[in-house]
Amino acid sequence: MAGLSPETINLINATWPLLVMLLIFYFMIYRPQKKEEKQRAQMLSSLKKGDRVITVGGIHGTISAISENIVTLKVAEKVEIDFAKAAIKQVLNQGKKSNEAGKKGTETGKKGNDK
Repeated sequence: MAGLSPETINLINATWPLLVMLLIFYFMIYRPQKKEEKQRAQMLSSLKKGDRVITVGGIHGTISAISENIVTLKVAEKVEIDFAKAAIKQVLNQGKKSNEAGKKGTETGKKGNDK
């Protein structure tokens, strides 16, 4: 590092650990959080009537109506509860049609393995 003053060298030596920590912070915390946030937003936007879901409070139900910010879940016969869309934690299955398609694919896969 010829030509650099001792003050500049001291400044470089003092700041490189901070820069390394910022890079670690970005790759270990910020980036994975953004990826998870993006997946959740996609899951919430793809909700539709008939999906079985779990709320953040642990209530299981089937979506009977959905609007911009409100989801109505059928949790029992003649029992429907309104929730904020953000309260949906997980989709158990994507409606009855995709569930039936998944069963058919599984059965086909089993038959193919028996050969």
